Amino acid sequence: MRVKYNRVSTAKQNGQRFEIDKEQYDLTLLDNVSGSMAFKDRPKGKILTDLIEAGKVTEVILEDFSRIGRNTGDVISNMEWLEEKGINITVRNLGLQSRPNGERNPIWKMITSVMSSMYEMELQNIKERTSAGRAMYIQKGGFIGRPVGTTESQADFLNKESSVQILKQLKKGKTVRDISKILSLSTSTIMKVKRVDKELNEKKARK
Repeated sequence: MRVKYNRVSTAKQNGQRFEIDKEQYDLTLLDNVSGSMAFKDRPKGKILTDLIEAGKVTEVILEDFSRIGRNTGDVISNMEWLEEKGINITVRNLGLQSRPNGERNPIWKMITSVMSSMYEMELQNIKERTSAGRAMYIQKGGFIGRPVGTTESQADFLNKESSVQILKQLKKGKTVRDISKILSLSTSTIMKVKRVDKELNEKKARK
């Protein structure tokens, strides 16, 4: 099955720009959601994911890379997942396919490697800007951390949205590095969630 996946960001966009694509597909899906939503959490993204997991899809067609991810890390992760499933990925604006003849396109590997390097650089720049901003804030008398006297239980920590998302990815067997790319979170945060979850489960087991 050849599936065309499209996404528009707002209710004002109705996907008319995709109508110039006159190619025939077995199925065309259009998500009207913000690009900040992870692909597999989108309504049509879930449909496509289920079809792929059921082994019914041979090719996924995109207008551009950004349609299938909320950031560079998410795009890379989804590309890797599709490749693991043996799916041929076609990116129309680049005229590029990942497996045009059933074998991986060497140019595809180069492009995804460049994207990965750019994302690592992007993360490093964000960390440096954040660190500089924190240092400046503290120099001006600012305080970073929880207010004195407040506490946060392990259960409360794990119930945070970011912790919940991290645990979901861990249960899927994703590595700490993969999760860091997908969720744009530091590896130290992911390791903390992993540690606290283990400690809490050990406490429950002892009761």
